[in-house]
Amino acid sequence: MKARLLTSLGIVATLALMFVLKVYVSSYFFDVLFLAIAMFAAYEMSGLLTRAGRHNNTYIILAMPAVLTCATILGIHFSLGFGYTILIDVALVAAGFLTALIWSLATKKSTLKEMKIREYTGKYSRFCATKALNTLIGIAYPTFLFLMMLFLNHFDAISLEKAAAFDGKLSLFVVLFAFLIPIFTDSFAMLTGMVIGGPKIAPKISPKKTISGAIGGTIFCILLSACVYLILGSIDYFVPVIANFELWKFIIITTLGSAIAQCGDLLESVIKRKAGVKDSGKILPGHGGMMDRFDSYFLLVPYLLLAVCFILV
Repeated sequence: MKARLLTSLGIVATLALMFVLKVYVSSYFFDVLFLAIAMFAAYEMSGLLTRAGRHNNTYIILAMPAVLTCATILGIHFSLGFGYTILIDVALVAAGFLTALIWSLATKKSTLKEMKIREYTGKYSRFCATKALNTLIGIAYPTFLFLMMLFLNHFDAISLEKAAAFDGKLSLFVVLFAFLIPIFTDSFAMLTGMVIGGPKIAPKISPKKTISGAIGGTIFCILLSACVYLILGSIDYFVPVIANFELWKFIIITTLGSAIAQCGDLLESVIKRKAGVKDSGKILPGHGGMMDRFDSYFLLVPYLLLAVCFILV
């Protein structure tokens, strides 16, 4: 418990520092943090796939966070637009798949050795294709999904029709709630579940999660997020955002976001079950791995990106 508390305090302190740096220095500090999270999570995902019997190319999975981060930042910097930058990222993900496939086919000696070690008796070409497909899965989840955070972090630089009305303050607002929604949801889902108890939401996947906890987490997330929204409305810095982001829209986005964050948590639990492990890693004492701490974000972040873009178009 002490290790978990200290780690949590360290995470909160790091996030607080990143927000201060974003406001007073540069948004790029957050980009570095997102890249670090993505790289650790990618490494853990590769390990989980391997444990689940899904052979993959760890080096390509580990390299893709840096590749996608550079491509996204360059696309934003040179004002290529949201659509074109996303297309470039998708093309790079596809290139990662093709690279994994070609590499396996080209390095026949080492691939045959790997097939022998894994006691694979199928066709050589099928093994290569399967390995490339597993690598693609490891690139898409969590790296590609989580690195949508880069777009949230630079929302003010994305050329969208209504973005100018927010006076360059929208990205800070969106990134803040991208972190708060899972924090509120996870914390109060656990507390509500402990107090009320009741039927499990998915006993075979995550035995400790209850239906009451899931509902309670979402309700408290809505209430607390609305309180933060109203508090921000009293701060001059956020007036342009609050004036153009109606409360009812915010509540709808938050409600769905809380539910999606919990789905992200359950998805990672499914992957860990398949791999036969309790935690994805050990880098965060008391929490487990990077994926264990940020699993809620992997589905939430792309949802928030699409939701806010829908409002602005």
